[in-house]
Amino acid sequence: MKRRQLLRNASAAFVGTLGLGIASNWQTYQAQTGALRITSLGHMCFQFSGSGTTIITNPFDARGCTENYARPSLGSADLVLVSSRLLDEGFIPEGASVANLLDEPGAYEVNGLNIQGVGMPHDREGGRRFGINTAWLWAQAGINVVHLGGAAAPIELEDKILIGRPDVLLVPVGGGPKAYTPAEAAATIESLQPKLVIPTQFRTSAASSSCELEAVEAFLNVMAGTPVDRVGNTLTLQGSSLPASGMRIKVLS
Repeated sequence: MKRRQLLRNASAAFVGTLGLGIASNWQTYQAQTGALRITSLGHMCFQFSGSGTTIITNPFDARGCTENYARPSLGSADLVLVSSRLLDEGFIPEGASVANLLDEPGAYEVNGLNIQGVGMPHDREGGRRFGINTAWLWAQAGINVVHLGGAAAPIELEDKILIGRPDVLLVPVGGGPKAYTPAEAAATIESLQPKLVIPTQFRTSAASSSCELEAVEAFLNVMAGTPVDRVGNTLTLQGSSLPASGMRIKVLS
């Protein structure tokens, strides 16, 4: 399915191009209450359910590092967020029914949620190899979420100002040509100072032999001293359950 066709069918209202003048909009939208349920679907694909909305990020085709995962079903999602159109982080099957799809940087409103996409290079060569990666920022159930997608480049100052301090940061940690190495992920986390870190895009038993990623343990070794919880494939959060100080890592299987 072509990008233009998908965007034409989306009912998300585009509310403006991304700029520092609206940097804090996503953080000030705190009207939602209740719980946020985060479910890992594999690799960088997660389902976020809360405030009456279900969001799925970065669906993939089952090949390479995701070869033995089940391809995500998108039919239940109110919104699909795509960081790039690479097959492991932005695969939309031909003919798939998607209520709302966002795949480019910008500021949007969907089902009462303010969503912002921040464009950054998808590699360490200014985007010359893999183009632009879109990091997604939104508040759901009163919790500020940042999904960095397949970031490989350092966070620039203007992006840091825009992002602020996330409650929950999803960050790639497995290395390779288009994702942070464990050390690069740790530097980004140090810069953004989130309350909870969810590592993404690392090697698992679902990967084929061609997968270049490192296992999550390499990242955890770099982050030694930060408390780690292995929570299965689902994490349920409320604003009151977030750390009052410090930081924790939540590894979803």
